[in-house]
Amino acid sequence: MRTLISTAFLSLDGVAEAPGGEPGYRNSGWTFKDVEFLPEAFDIKGREQEEATAMLMGRVSYEAFSPVWPGMEDFAGYQVMPKYVVSTTLTEDNLVSDWGETTILRSLDDVAALKETEGGPVIVHGSLSLNQALSDAGLIDRYHLLVFPLLLGAGKRLFSATDKDTQKLTLVEHEVYANGLQKNVFDVVR
Repeated sequence: MRTLISTAFLSLDGVAEAPGGEPGYRNSGWTFKDVEFLPEAFDIKGREQEEATAMLMGRVSYEAFSPVWPGMEDFAGYQVMPKYVVSTTLTEDNLVSDWGETTILRSLDDVAALKETEGGPVIVHGSLSLNQALSDAGLIDRYHLLVFPLLLGAGKRLFSATDKDTQKLTLVEHEVYANGLQKNVFDVVR
């Protein structure tokens, strides 16, 4: 069974929306505006590209990443990696041709079936609505969280507000950096 890893930048109050400067959001670009950049705090991002064997995302994130990431040297590891997009509306005509193999999945059942296939870890980038649905369905196995020392107040959060049973996590890796960033890697306890 494949491991499904959710990776996210979070403010201390749980906001994960528009970390990279996406236009149209109140706090867009918060990961680089108010916190000193320390390369070592982002080492996990390179490790994710080396360890992951596929990428999963929702339609909105696919539409944001696909015009930009194929040409970015920082994301070269994702270029040839199979990609899976969970969407009920996306069609094959909407897929870009320069970002490698991309498969459209129509439901969380399709994601569960993907997890049952042979292969290594599948990484989930962005995709906040998808992350919430995956978490609520018990499909996420690990979280890679970079927590920024900011309180943003408004914005979409990584975790849903669904009334559900407690989900226990085990901290398997943790580091705090001089700029206040925290790396937290959690495995979901089954």
